[in-house]
Amino acid sequence: MHSFINQKNAANMARRLALVALPTLLILSPATGGGGVQAEPIVPAVISFGDSTTDVGNNNYLPGAVFKANYVPYGVNYDGHEPTGRFSDGKIVTDITAESLGFESSSPPYLSPDASGKSLLTGANFASAASSYLDDTAAMYDAITLTQQLKYYEEYQSKLAAVAGRRRARAILSGALYVVSTGTGDFIQNYYHNASLSRRYNVDQYCDLLVGAFSGFANKLYRMGARRIGVTSMPPLGCLPATIRLYGEGGRRGGCVERLNGDAENFNRKLNATVEALARRHSDLKIAIFDIYTPLRDLSEAPATQGFSEATKTCCRTGTAKTRVYLCNPAMAGMCRNASDFVYFDGVHPSEAANVVIADSMISAGISLVT
Repeated sequence: MHSFINQKNAANMARRLALVALPTLLILSPATGGGGVQAEPIVPAVISFGDSTTDVGNNNYLPGAVFKANYVPYGVNYDGHEPTGRFSDGKIVTDITAESLGFESSSPPYLSPDASGKSLLTGANFASAASSYLDDTAAMYDAITLTQQLKYYEEYQSKLAAVAGRRRARAILSGALYVVSTGTGDFIQNYYHNASLSRRYNVDQYCDLLVGAFSGFANKLYRMGARRIGVTSMPPLGCLPATIRLYGEGGRRGGCVERLNGDAENFNRKLNATVEALARRHSDLKIAIFDIYTPLRDLSEAPATQGFSEATKTCCRTGTAKTRVYLCNPAMAGMCRNASDFVYFDGVHPSEAANVVIADSMISAGISLVT
């Protein structure tokens, strides 16, 4: 039986990877000196901002950061089978998207020693787990704020010019794909348990505040040379195992909390209007929303249709107090037998298998950015 389950999971994973790899197959070109082919990246670089959904290890270099994924069982299915700072058992959407665009791997975390020299030519990753649209939220958890991520990006521009020359650097920066993925923490790590904040703003007003912060961030990126920006939607906040555990009294027993999903949908409607306004304001800007709400909600509510068996429980054992309800418990490194059966690896973050499905949806939505 165990062998059959493994075979099923392997087949599902192969099917999903084939779907995600399709854009790359469309741009294969003949390899020099041989009969094979090699992939040419669709864009010259990928530059990422945001939170743990895109962080590939920056928080490992922040001594005070509350959220880190530098311990087992994180990374058990990643290359080397060791934790890297990615909040999953294996690859996150950042990695899968980069590979699908033709890169050998995603860019290293900007704070790591590996982010230097020629590695800067293909982009940089400034994301930090627990970073958010509001700098105050990020500061609560000693994450890199979006304001600071922009400062690092400005620093990166100078480093890139030193490596590539100013003219080539400008071409890389204007042709790069910029990914912004954050906002979950503004709700589940701040608004939902910050009484003074929720008294000051109702949900509608709070969503306005967040999309206003995104608009300001996107405009700054544009002024700094970005011309292809993809922003992820808010995920289904009420379907995360941690939020079901914390706020599930208001939802279906064992199912998604609809009130929280309604908050995410409200934000997403406002984000869509903001993205359309930015596109009208800047005629030379390609900007699109990467919809992660729909595929993740579909996975959460009907996991079997995509080959998963569990969507409300976590693969790893999470903690019980404070921030540990969101993450794998470092004191109890146990985990499920097959992570690819689970939609969620910990209380908030998808498994690698689920990330493949999400990345496929993102790439389909973002074709307009790279063509």
